[in-house]
Amino acid sequence: MDRQTVTDFYGRIIGRIESDNTCNTAYDFYGRILGKYQKSTDMTYDFYGKIVGKGDQTMGLITKANAEGKNPW
Repeated sequence: MDRQTVTDFYGRIIGRIESDNTCNTAYDFYGRILGKYQKSTDMTYDFYGKIVGKGDQTMGLITKANAEGKNPW
């Protein structure tokens, strides 16, 4: 399991991405799952299972959650 911390311009943690052999999972600041990228289908799905888009868009899920004001600052 590979873990990547995602920070904003000021160095504050806004989320993380955990990767394994089959998928990448995006988490927000609080550790809640935002969505997953399935490598077998090359599609990204949000928390509800709806398709977000083709390719790995987990970073976009994290930045979108941050832009919507879901972090404490």
